[in-house]
Amino acid sequence: MSDFSEELKGPVTDDEEVETSVLSGAGMHFPWLQTYVETVAIGGKRRKDFAQTTSACLSFIQEALLKHQWQQAAEYMYSYFQTLEDSDSYKRQAAPEIIWKLGSQILFYHPKSNMESFNTFADRMKNIGVMNYLKISLQHALYLLHHGMLKDAKRNLSEAETWRHGENTSSREILINLIQAYKGLLQYYTWSEKKMELSKLDKDDYAYNAVAQDVFNHSWKTSANISALIKIPGVWDPFVKSYVEMLEFYGDRDGAQEVLTNYAYDEKFPSNPNAHIYLYNFLKRQKAPRSKLISVLKILYQIVPSHKLMLEFHTLLRKSEKEEHRKLGLEVLFGVLDFAGCTKNITAWKYLAKYLKNILMGNHLAWVQEEWNSRKNWWPGFHFSYFWAKSDWKEDTALACEKAFVAGLLLGKGCRYFRYILKQDHQILGKKIKRMKRSVKKYSIVNPRL
Repeated sequence: MSDFSEELKGPVTDDEEVETSVLSGAGMHFPWLQTYVETVAIGGKRRKDFAQTTSACLSFIQEALLKHQWQQAAEYMYSYFQTLEDSDSYKRQAAPEIIWKLGSQILFYHPKSNMESFNTFADRMKNIGVMNYLKISLQHALYLLHHGMLKDAKRNLSEAETWRHGENTSSREILINLIQAYKGLLQYYTWSEKKMELSKLDKDDYAYNAVAQDVFNHSWKTSANISALIKIPGVWDPFVKSYVEMLEFYGDRDGAQEVLTNYAYDEKFPSNPNAHIYLYNFLKRQKAPRSKLISVLKILYQIVPSHKLMLEFHTLLRKSEKEEHRKLGLEVLFGVLDFAGCTKNITAWKYLAKYLKNILMGNHLAWVQEEWNSRKNWWPGFHFSYFWAKSDWKEDTALACEKAFVAGLLLGKGCRYFRYILKQDHQILGKKIKRMKRSVKKYSIVNPRL
């Protein structure tokens, strides 16, 4: 915050007591502010003071927003509107977008704000900042959607779609495509409702053909509005999902696969885990060969090794006839459990416990050592401390047993986690613990007999 911002908070001298405050619409006084704000009318020598005033207001607004002081932010905003009359042409042109961003945030969260006030503000800002008309229209439509006003949002988008001002630019073209795509998303929503209505009708019903035609009309409109956007490099998850669902519904599986493949693999598009998830789920629905599913999840593994689909990936790899796949299956399980958010995932621990035993029984000690060598210095404290043994046993005995088995195989029977679980008296798990003890004695990687 500038020094002048501090000056605004300073004491008022006797000579400046008269006419030295601004009364905002909500009734809050700002000492010193009126003197500086009058610069708009006076001009010349006080232009510098005007710039300092608006800068101070902006700082106060930002601080109030950070603290969620919506009423105070609204008070300061009342004075910041004067930046629209700034003598600096650059600042004057930038002002509408700044005012819209700040004002819309205030009106969205202010407890006394209502739909009418937001709509009025949005309409005025569209007319003041014509260069930001499309952007404001889109954000206004999203606000209406948030409040469930689908018809108003659609009308807003339709008006923006036909709006023309100035020269066409690449950024403007993208905005228009985005507006059309959101309009398509609203049409998709209507299509989904019609599709649901159609599913409840018998084909012999007199209304079936009319509803079916209505469904088709909405799908055509949606496709036309969305297809242009998803060809532009970007992250378009909701649009891609909607478009693919309609293509699948009408039996165009090749078209759906082409869209998803381009979205996942086109190098012009940013890296996006969801693109590979959508493609995998589609291929899975189409009963694609295991090799195809593995190739898709292999890329997802490189991007998000802790994703929940990694357990499916492990299962696919485990069932593969290729040794390199089975080896990767072990790497995937270790990779999942490297992340703090997965430490309580009992399925991952079950898979690892069983797979470790099978691999060691199959004489693939080198695979386990390769994964363990990079983790032996931090996994014991991260997963297998005495603290975690007590905590896991108290919260989930089944999880504790699976972890204890893994700990024993990797660290031997001297591991504190393994020893703690071994000493617990549990009627149901007693036999399992005994079997675990025998397996650790036979297959642990610290056992010299291996």
